[in-house]
Amino acid sequence: MDGMGIVGSNSAGLTDGFGRAIRYLRVGVTDRCDLRCTYCMPKGFKGFEEPEHWLTFEEIERVVGAFAKLGVSRVRLTGGEPLLRRNIADLAQRLGALTGIDDLSMTTNGTTLAKHAQALRHAGVRRLNISLDSLSKACVTEITGREDAFDRVMQGLEAAQAAGFAPIKINMVVMSGVNDAEIADMVKFCLQRGFVLRLIETMPVGETARQIGSMPLTQILEDLKQRFVLVPEIMPMGGGPARYWRQAHGHGQIGVITPISQHFCETCNRVRLDVSGTLYLCLGQDDTLELRPLLRAGISDTELSEVIKDAVLKKPWRHEFNDKPEKIVRFMSQTGG
Repeated sequence: MDGMGIVGSNSAGLTDGFGRAIRYLRVGVTDRCDLRCTYCMPKGFKGFEEPEHWLTFEEIERVVGAFAKLGVSRVRLTGGEPLLRRNIADLAQRLGALTGIDDLSMTTNGTTLAKHAQALRHAGVRRLNISLDSLSKACVTEITGREDAFDRVMQGLEAAQAAGFAPIKINMVVMSGVNDAEIADMVKFCLQRGFVLRLIETMPVGETARQIGSMPLTQILEDLKQRFVLVPEIMPMGGGPARYWRQAHGHGQIGVITPISQHFCETCNRVRLDVSGTLYLCLGQDDTLELRPLLRAGISDTELSEVIKDAVLKKPWRHEFNDKPEKIVRFMSQTGG
């Protein structure tokens, strides 16, 4: 498809101008993070959103409620690092109680997860994605800029399993010459521990990520298929862009997210809300809707639904990471995951 899509109707839910049903909302609850991962946020970055511009829990709940009424059923809490937002379990409980939201999940770097795992589980979060780019403590320190990051993440993983989270997905951003030699070891680790490994290509969101470059996962996946006897997974493993494989004679799963080498824009079902109330319609484009001014000006629920529907109709057909990698100047931490 070349971008000349079929203009869809919103009568049967939230649909963009190309007929794609939007069922997934990623909610950035903070742009702060206690790590400085090289592909996400540059060291020394201080351009954070002012707290008075953060959406309140009441405002987030109202926006998510509007999306739920329009047919969105999946919500993921992201950041920055979402566990840095005070009383985050209270927000999770409020969102999980909304009619229509049947899948509440979170992406976290895991450094404070040991403290929050039980409360999140009790609040209604059912699935976790945890960032872990290496099994080498030295490598994790190099990537994150924090010496105790590896130990804290491992403690968080243990706490998450003890709290009953399943599946727990491990996000590994693959970088040439940094951690690509560890992929097989990470696969073994995840299969042994019952985690679902997701290999992710670096996306050129912000100058920091562009300097790293993206390592295609196509050949890596082919090698893993042979080494670990992987077959396509027929059971759904979430509402996001990952494609999954499982062991032919086991229960372990591996997913790959390939926005650069094999983009998945034609099936994109999601939009992103950042901490300041900006709705991003595409991770790789600048099409946005500013919701905070509308919320604080007293927009009605009916009007809120209408502006969301109108915005989603303008969702771009695809990103331009390959053609215009310099286009997105914001960092990943600012976008809502």
